Amino acid sequence: MQTQRTRAPTTLVAAAFVMTLSSAFGQTYFIGLFAPWLKQELGLTDGSFGTLYMVATLASAAVLMWAGRVAGLFRIRRLAVIVLVGLAATALAMSFAPSAMLLLPVLFGLRLFGQGFLGHLAMTGVGRWYVRRRGRMMSVAVLGFPASEAVMPFAAVALIGAVGWRETWQIVAGFLCLVSVPLVLFFLRREPSPGEAAEAADTPAAPRRDWSRADVLRRPVFYALLAGIVTPPFIVTGILFHQTTLVATKGWTLAWFTAWFPVYALASVATALVAGALIDRFTARQLLPFYLLPLAVGVTALAVTNSLYAAPVFMALAAVTNGAAQTLIGALWAELFGVRHLGAIRSVAFAAVVFSTALAPAIMGVLLDAGVRLEAQYLAMAAYTVFATGLLWSLRPSLDRIVATSTS
Repeated sequence: MQTQRTRAPTTLVAAAFVMTLSSAFGQTYFIGLFAPWLKQELGLTDGSFGTLYMVATLASAAVLMWAGRVAGLFRIRRLAVIVLVGLAATALAMSFAPSAMLLLPVLFGLRLFGQGFLGHLAMTGVGRWYVRRRGRMMSVAVLGFPASEAVMPFAAVALIGAVGWRETWQIVAGFLCLVSVPLVLFFLRREPSPGEAAEAADTPAAPRRDWSRADVLRRPVFYALLAGIVTPPFIVTGILFHQTTLVATKGWTLAWFTAWFPVYALASVATALVAGALIDRFTARQLLPFYLLPLAVGVTALAVTNSLYAAPVFMALAAVTNGAAQTLIGALWAELFGVRHLGAIRSVAFAAVVFSTALAPAIMGVLLDAGVRLEAQYLAMAAYTVFATGLLWSLRPSLDRIVATSTS
């Protein structure tokens, strides 16, 4: 007998929003703002800082791949509080970082708790809690990402100017403990257990067969999907990590570039909401081949012109891809492989995303040290994005067969 599902409370997705918002402090666009001070005080070059960042992020990806399955075993409420407190402790440690070697474990903690676990817990929770409204609820949960992108860079620059970069990290730690943790505890007070069905569905929204992680890892199509899905995080992370070098190369100011983050956020919000409605109507796999194209155009704009307005063009178009991706990819894994082992499957996919964000800063930093101009790197990124679009298009028949086989 199938377990009766009740309507999942909206407060659950509010908690997911708080988690995605709080993940800002482990994201590249936020950490990258502190690069000038870190490099100056700790004696780092673009390449050495990028390499440290790569090592820390790779280590966090390895831990996430191993430990990410806990999201499917325990209540998100308990795990989220542990992760938020861990992120706060690491932010506090960042404010006291005295050397490059001690910076490494701090970066590891920021990446693991911030970029890694908070987003993973939020997306796994929404995928498990909601069925009929999964696309729409996913689009609400991911709004925390653009909301933080709109506010946090400007706030960080202002705080650095007012109180200093180290003190800014202390304020971050206080925000996480005094705001994020209480909100998550409040919103998840009615969270269902991992084995308890959460929401009624008029028609089955997930495959009847729930794939295990081992089953998924044996399918070549999974790795082909990852080759396309990691494209936006790799490119956007690389560009934003080296944003201070970008603005110096273009003759802009950091204030000008970061002033366009609200445009990025608004475009992400609009795209995420539209994508959520379209997913519920057309399915995630049908929309998958189209979402990378705006990013290709935006990166090309950065490569071919020094105009001040290349910044908002890139921000807007990259945000369209990113907003679609946050909703689309969050729904894709549940749509293809079911929800019983969603935490374990997502941990592998998310670890691949984190892995890509580890490589980008280091590769770009080493290339910069070797004299390879940013414009040439951006053109290569745009070319790969076009290739990845074609790859995802070619996978459509295989994805349709997976769903057909699972529901037969």
